Amino acid sequence: MKHFPGKLAVQQRVLPTYRVPFFDLLASACSGGMSLFAGAPRPHEGITTASRLQVAHYCHGENLHLFDGALYLYYQKGVLDWLEEQNPDILIVDANPRCLSTSAVIRWMHKRQRPVIGWGLGAPPLSGPLAGFRQMRRAASLCRFDALIAYSRRGADEYAALGFPRDKIFVAYNAVSPAPVHPLPSRPLTFDPRPVVLFVGRLQARKRVDSLLRACAAIQNVRLVIVGDGPERPALESLARDVYPQAEFVGAKHGAELKPFFEVADLFVLPGTGGLAVQEAMSYGLPVIVAQGDGTQDDLVRPQNGWQIPPDDFEALVSAMKDALTNPARLRRMGEESYRIVREEINIERMAQTFVTVLNALT
Repeated sequence: MKHFPGKLAVQQRVLPTYRVPFFDLLASACSGGMSLFAGAPRPHEGITTASRLQVAHYCHGENLHLFDGALYLYYQKGVLDWLEEQNPDILIVDANPRCLSTSAVIRWMHKRQRPVIGWGLGAPPLSGPLAGFRQMRRAASLCRFDALIAYSRRGADEYAALGFPRDKIFVAYNAVSPAPVHPLPSRPLTFDPRPVVLFVGRLQARKRVDSLLRACAAIQNVRLVIVGDGPERPALESLARDVYPQAEFVGAKHGAELKPFFEVADLFVLPGTGGLAVQEAMSYGLPVIVAQGDGTQDDLVRPQNGWQIPPDDFEALVSAMKDALTNPARLRRMGEESYRIVREEINIERMAQTFVTVLNALT
């Protein structure tokens, strides 16, 4: 991987545990070092955060949370002191107009003639209270950046639609897993004896595991394996006893514990939002069914390797599962494409390389 010769600073609202491998990989490509500043989430958000990084320097900030819902804002205490101490050559910040301290850090960098890159999901249309004002504020906040890195092609298009120069927008496909080093698992061309449908994730309402249980009940003759734990588990187990008692709840599994579940599965299904396990499932050669979301799924899940369904559309979920399970040979080919995508296109190595390319282009 190419290197960035200077010192990088990265500001984030929070540091989720799933981002640690990426940030450490990016830090290893910065010859002058890298420091990351982040605070804590709100208690109800359910985000598991990391306490340290292995390669990058981690500065724990304090997030002051204001309001809630569509009007949510936050301010990060200590971020300017961190910049003074680190004195970076270039800064990457959350491209999030909800952060009230972003203006100050951009002014600090630009006063020293150093570039600032915004990194974000995109800028989907807004609705709700003060939507027009919030849209104008979002456009005004974006124009202060020297470049933007989007998680997806859709996100890049949304930034361009707000007037940001297209030639200063880069796409680093959102990844949470490294490229697989294990070989593609070998699976028979027939189901033995029933197709195995796998879900991996935290058991919370937004994951819509209840819909998956009902879909298996509608299809029948499916072995459903649910890996995970969370606040919805008792309710889901109760529902399963009523609608699909064959469902297997195996509890939370992590790391190497997940391997046998991915290897035995035929299809991975995530009917709700989120989906950190999708890329790992694909690395084991699994076709996937996912609910449409923020745009990152558009790049990861394609007709060649899976199905995207509208969120909260039960009939679409049942239809996609029936389609997937009618042709085992086609399903195997789709799994091979899943494996290729995460090996060659969307992984943390490719993501970090894009970041380094942008850093070098601006210095």
